[in-house]
Amino acid sequence: MSERAETELPKLLVIEDDPGLQRQLKWSHDDRQVILAGDRETALAALRTHQPAVVTLDLGLPPDPNGVSEGFATLEAILATRPDTKVIVASGHGARDSARRAIAMGAFDFYHKPVDIDELGLIVRRAYHVAALEAENRRLAVAAQGSDTVLGGIVTAAPEMLKVARMVERVASANVSVMLLGASGTGKELLARGLHRASGRSNGPFVAINCAAIPENLLESELFGHERGAFTGAVKSQEGKIELAQGGTLFLDEVGDIPLPLQVKLLRFLQERVIERVGGRRAIPVDVRIVCATHQDLEAMIAQGRFREDLYYRLAEIVVRIPSLKERPGDAALLGQYFMTRYARENGRSFLGFTPDAIAAMADWHWPGNVRELENRVKRAVIMAEGQRLSAADLDLVNEADETALSLKAAREAADRQALRRALARSDGNMSQAAKLLGISRPTLYDLVKQYGLEPG
Repeated sequence: MSERAETELPKLLVIEDDPGLQRQLKWSHDDRQVILAGDRETALAALRTHQPAVVTLDLGLPPDPNGVSEGFATLEAILATRPDTKVIVASGHGARDSARRAIAMGAFDFYHKPVDIDELGLIVRRAYHVAALEAENRRLAVAAQGSDTVLGGIVTAAPEMLKVARMVERVASANVSVMLLGASGTGKELLARGLHRASGRSNGPFVAINCAAIPENLLESELFGHERGAFTGAVKSQEGKIELAQGGTLFLDEVGDIPLPLQVKLLRFLQERVIERVGGRRAIPVDVRIVCATHQDLEAMIAQGRFREDLYYRLAEIVVRIPSLKERPGDAALLGQYFMTRYARENGRSFLGFTPDAIAAMADWHWPGNVRELENRVKRAVIMAEGQRLSAADLDLVNEADETALSLKAAREAADRQALRRALARSDGNMSQAAKLLGISRPTLYDLVKQYGLEPG
């Protein structure tokens, strides 16, 4: 292996004073860049220089090779220098007290001497797996502070969503109507607000109205306003949302729910840029930009005669399609961390992050309610959880059937993969313990882990 290729491998610090065992351990970890140290001073220097994620430590180090005092002093110094390091200590058979003491001090795991190379290799791979998950949790925590936000507030690192954000930024300065198409809960209003802030109208008002939330007989008055006496209860003249948005942006959410008669009046406004209030005769000019959104298939509604084609083309000068949360790889965990930080602060609580099974469950779940569903699950978990990390159970993502499975085989494979991942997470990658949880033999578990590509490390 070339020197360059070796330096690209994950680093493993082996602290062992026996030259023969050093060679054996280096040979057995040929998939890592192994750094050797035979005493505490050399080990700490290597730790600072190479910053390995994982360390194996023989407790019997000189000048106390037959005892454990120097080994424990080295363990304490490693964890004081780099607390996130996963230290795996070696102890002789029967030395359970030393192993327990090491774990209590912060060691990740232990192995017995004489060394079982296969067993140690499994522990090392699991340590790298956990280190990677914790590093990802730290990255998510940093990202949640705002380093992965676009358009001033959208939390994302997914290329699909970044593309949408860049498109919105490009059209923000153009004087065109924009239609945002996406499923419920994908962040259409957040994008509309981002578009407004990035536009030349940012100093004007941003006025939003949900056309599906207002009764049909009141929607016209809400949009266009009314004059005094226009209908029963109209005791004074009232500006509508269109007038209130003068000089700024009007966001029409769920535009597909506007009834046909009102679509005609909206079309006239878009063509002439003047309105008449309900019960009024005076034409009122209004300068406003229209941004609209819907989760409905407007083209199908046009074919069914439920939505005017001429209005569609007035509203959809630029169409932006927003991906669902499931189509944004990595964003569920990123947003989950963002919401956890936000709601923990609001509720006076503190969490270390998500458990590995929660991260896996968020990646696997199909999120029919998109970002809104994720936010609600995390908010509820923050209020109700008892542990320091939010788990899949806290998020109520345990034993949920995958409704997107298209066949019995696909459903079975999805269930197997989910069960394997959760068993490995609950056992921290301990294959024997995971096999017991699943009620299968270790060889069967190894075969399934390999089949589904779930090997840690």
